[in-house]
Amino acid sequence: MREILGRRRRLRFRRKGRPAPQLDAALTCATAWKWPVLPGVGLKAAGGWTDRGRGCACPDHECVVPGAHPFDPGLLAATTDERMVRWWWTQRPAAPIVLATGGGAPCAVSLPAVAGARALAALDRMGTRLGPVVATPTRWSLLVAPYSMEQLGELLHAKDRVPSSLRFHGSGGYLMLPPSETGMGQVRWERAPLPGSASPWLPDVEAVVDALVEASVSGPSGVTPPESGEGSRLAY
Repeated sequence: MREILGRRRRLRFRRKGRPAPQLDAALTCATAWKWPVLPGVGLKAAGGWTDRGRGCACPDHECVVPGAHPFDPGLLAATTDERMVRWWWTQRPAAPIVLATGGGAPCAVSLPAVAGARALAALDRMGTRLGPVVATPTRWSLLVAPYSMEQLGELLHAKDRVPSSLRFHGSGGYLMLPPSETGMGQVRWERAPLPGSASPWLPDVEAVVDALVEASVSGPSGVTPPESGEGSRLAY
């Protein structure tokens, strides 16, 4: 009886029009920050389990980033239009939030979670001002100001080595934003944007890339980590 009453209360609460967390967050990104977003593909219904957990809702049964990518609509549909964002998340309240990176929107640099924690600690010791940082159980992503491919190419060309586990989300790319649930786990803010209506401040990629490369190349004892295995999986 208590369980039935609890369900009725939750249904009445939803009918009052209180937006789901994803809708609130998507509207903040699109309208307050002018970040183009769209709903991600998400995960299968609760009954759609595989041997590795809930599978991706896309047709690819071997999807390597379950739930963590655009599908329908495609990435080019990303928008800052409030009406479109409301319609998308009214239809799919639990849909992940996908940020279309590049152009006038933030770009990002992502790396394995352990290396990400080392990089943030190093940047903090140097007194480097950071913007928002997105985290999943496997990867951390530092949001940075928009950069061009030419700018990034020149920057990386000067490096002796750029680990393959370090990934760049520029023009034509995307990034999952909190509070999204994917097959890799919950997406959360490791460094949340400061509250307020202004778009979050973002550092230039030049300010952070050295620390990210160093953290990705060397382990805690200076040992170079392997480029295969869980740490280098493309897990957004």
